[in-house]
Parts: sequence; structure tokens; C-alpha cells
Amino acid sequence: MIRDQGLASKIWRFAIWGLAILFVLNLLAVIAAVMVNSFATRWLGTWLPAGWTTRWYFSAWKEFQLSSVVLVTFEIVFTVVIISGILGITTAYALARRDFPGKRLVILLFLLPLLIPPLTYGIPLATVLYQLGLGGTFWGVVLINVVPSLPFVVLVMIPFIEQIDPRIEAAARVFGAGTTSLFLRILLPLLLPGMLAALLLVLVRTIAMFELTFLIAGPTTQTLVVSLYYAVFASGVRAGQSIDAMAVVYMVTTLFWLVLALQFVNPTQIVARAKQQSTH
Repeated sequence: MIRDQGLASKIWRFAIWGLAILFVLNLLAVIAAVMVNSFATRWLGTWLPAGWTTRWYFSAWKEFQLSSVVLVTFEIVFTVVIISGILGITTAYALARRDFPGKRLVILLFLLPLLIPPLTYGIPLATVLYQLGLGGTFWGVVLINVVPSLPFVVLVMIPFIEQIDPRIEAAARVFGAGTTSLFLRILLPLLLPGMLAALLLVLVRTIAMFELTFLIAGPTTQTLVVSLYYAVFASGVRAGQSIDAMAVVYMVTTLFWLVLALQFVNPTQIVARAKQQSTH
């Protein structure tokens, strides 16, 4: 009986590892195909393209007006990062340092945008923004992206703030440190890794956020991912290599910021915190 259980356990582990490896290989194959095709002169029915070129990147940059799209993307992203950072860090500090009736309910409400699908609240929120005249505008796109970004900053920052001994702050106040001095000289150096991690992850999330941005963006406020969607499904004939080149630009941009963010935060810390708050 014990031998059969051990054999079943080994088979199960083998199946899990097999599926994981198959998924990773399939993902790498798709990425490789897109990247190779973006440099191909022509690639039909052969293992490798007939030739190599970089002209599709120049073509995509001109055809899809990527200079203006990238500029708008980072204007929106950095505005979302600044607003989410200011509001999220102060909220996280209050939740980490203060106990009050209904605190768990407040934390749960903050976590809701991270726990439910974006379209669940995105469509009603977009409807309200259109009624307020913010549909298709810069601030409409910013506000709809702040909704999931703000609780994400709170979720990331609470563990970093809780690791700081409150007696350090109390001692600084005893020696006459004001609120500004306390933040700049005591809290900021200690919280800087967490702040960088939270803000960089918000930056990555906003760049990659398709659903909410798609619902509210207009012709002049499309981010890179929304512009990529329209490039794929818009009417007309377009070279597949140009679209793949645009996809590579989007992928490299997102991966750069993601890798940078992972230098400052452990993803398991965020998952553990989310589980802890949801169980409470």
C-alpha cells in the first residue's frame, strides 16, 4: 500500500513538472517565433527566414506612430505612479501603524480591485468617467488605472513599514524631529527599497494593463498595449513583421521594468501578505 502511494506521488510530481516544462517551452517558442519574424524579410514554410532585416522596426515606428504612442504611454504611466505612490504610501503607513474598528474591512476593500477581474469594476467605472466627460482623455486613462494601482502600492508597502520598529520614530520625535524631518531622515532611507519596488511594479502593471485602458482610451491617449491591439485587428493589410516588431518593442519595454522591479522585492512576500490579509 505504501509502495503504491509512493509510486502515485512520483507520477503526480512527474506530471506536474512535465506540464510546467511544456508550458515554458511553448511560451518560449511563441516569443522566439515573434522575435524571429520581426527580423525576417520573408518566412514561409521553412525553419528559418529567407533573410534578415531591421526595416520592419523602422516601418512599425513610422506606420504606427510609435514615438507619440510611447510618449503618451510613459506620460500616463508616470502620472499613475506618482499619484499611486503618494496616496498608497501614506495609506499603507496609516494602516500599518494604526489600529481602529473596521480595519480589516478597510484592508479588504483596498484589496478588492486586485482580487476581482478588472472588467468587473472597469465597465461601470468607465461609464461614470464617460458621463463626467473624461472618456478618451488623459486624466480618464490615469484615473481608471489608479484604481488597481493604489491598493497594489498599499499591499506592497505594508510589510516594509511593519518591519520598522515604531520605537525608532518615537525616539526621533523625542529629540525634536518634525514630521518632514522624520520622513526624510528616518523613514525614507528605510522604506526606499519598498518604495522603489512598489512604484516599479505599478509602472509595469500600468504599461501592461489592457482592459481598463482599452475601455477609456481615445485616439490620442492609447498606451502601447492598446495601440498594439488596434494594429492587429484594425482593417487594412499590414505586414505581419511590422506588427511583430511592435510586439517586441512592447515586450522588451515591459520586461526591462519588470526585471528592474524584481531586484527590490520578493514576489513570495507579496503573495504571502495577500493571503494573510484575505484570511483575516
